[in-house]
Amino acid sequence: MSKLSETPWTTLSTRPIYSNPWLSLREDLVELPDGRTTIYGVVSCGECVGVLPFLDPDTVLLVRQYRYVARRVTWEMPTGGVHPAESIEEAAQRELAEEIGYRAGRLVRVSTYHTSKSVMDETAHLFLGEEMVRVELPSDETEFIEVRPFPFEEALRMVLSGEIVDSMTIIAVLYAARR
Repeated sequence: MSKLSETPWTTLSTRPIYSNPWLSLREDLVELPDGRTTIYGVVSCGECVGVLPFLDPDTVLLVRQYRYVARRVTWEMPTGGVHPAESIEEAAQRELAEEIGYRAGRLVRVSTYHTSKSVMDETAHLFLGEEMVRVELPSDETEFIEVRPFPFEEALRMVLSGEIVDSMTIIAVLYAARR
């Protein structure tokens, strides 16, 4: 007999609540491992990518922007959603070009993880960008971004002090620090 903690829940029904081009919200009626039922809300926003771009072995580019939901300005690496029919590598290169005007000659995979394992189905794919090359691509019309180079050690200090609060950036910087 399997443990209840390892038994998958059964979806009995799903009801769409809200949808826009970036996310959707649904309400599921689920049967729990012990036979009881409950309502579970799920936010779907698909896959996203993030790239920590290294201009050289000791310098990274970070972007600063106002984040509406957090109600604050943050320093973070270039990040964004994966478009339909786009590979995660293509999305990573597009985000680099849109946000910082570079393309990575080499993408090094860092991690794939669930940004919120309880109410959101978003999966993040993280990379380090190396051998950066300048490109011209129009920026995203909803983004107002400042781009600045940082010594990698300063970016690491910003993560450790809590100045950088974006989970994708934190994971990529800590990974890069262990290489």
